Amino acid sequence: MSGLVLKLSPKERVLVNGVVIENGDRRSRLSILTPDANILRLRDAIHPEDAKTPVRRVCFAMQLVLSGDKDPEDAHLPLLRQIEQLSQVFTDPDSRNVLSEATRGLVEGQHYRALKALRALLPREDRLLAARPN
Repeated sequence: MSGLVLKLSPKERVLVNGVVIENGDRRSRLSILTPDANILRLRDAIHPEDAKTPVRRVCFAMQLVLSGDKDPEDAHLPLLRQIEQLSQVFTDPDSRNVLSEATRGLVEGQHYRALKALRALLPREDRLLAARPN
């Protein structure tokens, strides 16, 4: 059996094909067997008004694909370009590995995998922006 496995905390919400589903009072585990289902953990979601930095903008664009609000084919090339732009800033080997993983996920149509990789850059971006002189 393959597919996405979601481990949900009590009362955690997830968006599946446009429907918000809330877990009950206990931890649970769901196996998503349908390929190409649009799934987004709402705890991971970036709100549009928070997509103000380069990494957050790419994550937001990726989550639009996951939520079903953006066609994966239409978003493919712009997302690749955005990841390439990030690679111009995040040049250390670890960040390059993260960006390579995001690219592989995108190319293979595994948007959740790509988003998960990109989210790993958020703390680095925060540190870079905090260190920036005003």
